[in-house]
Amino acid sequence: MASSYTALGVELMVTGENAGTWGTKTNTNLQLFEQIAGGYLVQTLNAAGTGVNTTALDVDDGALTGTACNRVIILGAESPQTITGNKTVTIPNDVENWYLVKNSTGGTGHTVNFKYATGTGDSVTWATTDKGWKILYATKNDGTNPDIGEISLTTDPGGSDTQVQFNNSGAFGGSANLTWDGSNLSIAAQGDLRLQDTTGGEYIAQQAAGTTSTYTITWPGAQATASGQVLSNNGSGALSWAEVTGGASWQAVITAATKTAVAGEGYFINTTSNACTLTLPASPSIGDFVSFIDYAGTFDTNNLTIARNGKKIQGATADLTVSTERAANTLVFVDDTQGWLLQTK
Repeated sequence: MASSYTALGVELMVTGENAGTWGTKTNTNLQLFEQIAGGYLVQTLNAAGTGVNTTALDVDDGALTGTACNRVIILGAESPQTITGNKTVTIPNDVENWYLVKNSTGGTGHTVNFKYATGTGDSVTWATTDKGWKILYATKNDGTNPDIGEISLTTDPGGSDTQVQFNNSGAFGGSANLTWDGSNLSIAAQGDLRLQDTTGGEYIAQQAAGTTSTYTITWPGAQATASGQVLSNNGSGALSWAEVTGGASWQAVITAATKTAVAGEGYFINTTSNACTLTLPASPSIGDFVSFIDYAGTFDTNNLTIARNGKKIQGATADLTVSTERAANTLVFVDDTQGWLLQTK
């Protein structure tokens, strides 16, 4: 009795046959097993044109040349191969196997279909934009209408384009309120960014205003350099660390007859021995201030004169004389019309 062959070309030898060639045939069979288990094939598809859009993968009995015997198949080319029409790839109707197949064709608008040579059984098609891998299982059934199906390891993505995927009862889900454009993650509908605590029971949330204009906040590039610093905005959204300031920076007691003031400073002025003239800054900005206090209660004896230095004081073009014992006040600059204004009266 002569040898027979499986659907994938493995030779089934009978007892007493192939004397002297049994070892060679056995080695070929073992190599076929290896090819079926993990063989790698790059299969160029037939060119476009009438009658040549189908590429037939075959089986060569007792030989290693059969193309349908490879487990891993690249359809097209590694480069990839440009096609100009829809393509069909077939396997013999008696083959039963599973394959790892990639569509590696170029061009646009063309599909690739993997099917049995004849019959009306199921087949698997790569869509016009699908260039990925598929795991296929070919089951011959009765050989008349065999089926090829795709083994899917995941469900289809949820939602629509740009929506972030999440677990939705065991399937992929998507939401129009959570999207990714390739660079930016957007949380719509005034949704929160929530930073949970260690138990997940409480959180800190960041949320946009109900109605807002578009702006960007840029965080500092490093930590604060000293304790007590706060975040300061430069007016364009860039944050930086800054020292906390507030009130006047008070100076040592002044006993001299003249003193030129610096914006933001406060002065204890002692006129026990002589009167004093305090000259205001020459080029103040809105909000600049200067403070003073009668140190010894002697302003009524030796007055304090505040020289305006070119700017008005309370709308007047005259220096200000302070002659009240224990007087204390702050002058704040507003503009050239009113000049320096007294904070209290």
